[in-house]
Amino acid sequence: MGKKLDFSVNGVSGSGYLSLPSTGSGPAVIVIQEWWGLVGHITDVVDRFATAGFVAFAPDLYHGQAASEPDTAKKLMMELKLDEAGREIVNSAKYLLSLPETTSSSVGTVGFCMGGSLSIWSGTLDPVIDRTVGFYPGSSWERHAPVWSNYKGKHTMIHCAEGDGTSAAPGIQEAVKEVSAAGGSIEVFDYPDTQHAFFNNDRPEVFNAAAAAIAWERTVNFLKDKK
Repeated sequence: MGKKLDFSVNGVSGSGYLSLPSTGSGPAVIVIQEWWGLVGHITDVVDRFATAGFVAFAPDLYHGQAASEPDTAKKLMMELKLDEAGREIVNSAKYLLSLPETTSSSVGTVGFCMGGSLSIWSGTLDPVIDRTVGFYPGSSWERHAPVWSNYKGKHTMIHCAEGDGTSAAPGIQEAVKEVSAAGGSIEVFDYPDTQHAFFNNDRPEVFNAAAAAIAWERTVNFLKDKK
């Protein structure tokens, strides 16, 4: 349905995977990869968002590299420069807003694992990103050093796996505390009997179809509820 492409907006270039809704237009959403890279699961999620009515885009944060086993994925994740990744996510948001198919005046983000943390963090980076979703984000914000006060008037949602410690995990509790203190809204959901990456249907050893379906419905409704 979608396609990989290079783009330029305001003189800044980027690349990734874009999918457009069959209706021809819709609100914008950025899908942020797991530590594996811009792999088939992520492009499939982008296409699913397009089917749900979104103008959806996944930036290629690894610039053509991808991993199929954990050691390589960990290496790529640790080599990722967060300041550059943040600029790419914001630039991708501005690219989506430049498209005639985009009907929203702001952009939502959704990410998984590493991308879950990046998605929540992206809400602190620029006013154009005002609604974020994180699936089982990492347990620490030390590398990101979020300016949580930038969540004022914004909205976020976090989906937590039981295997990661649920919403009681310290990193999740920090996000709840800081977003609320900033004057933003935050919703947190726990999914019993789930492991990390329970949404990834390319990983049958952890995929939980029932939990994934509930989380997907919540996410789509949340991102469509633009304020």
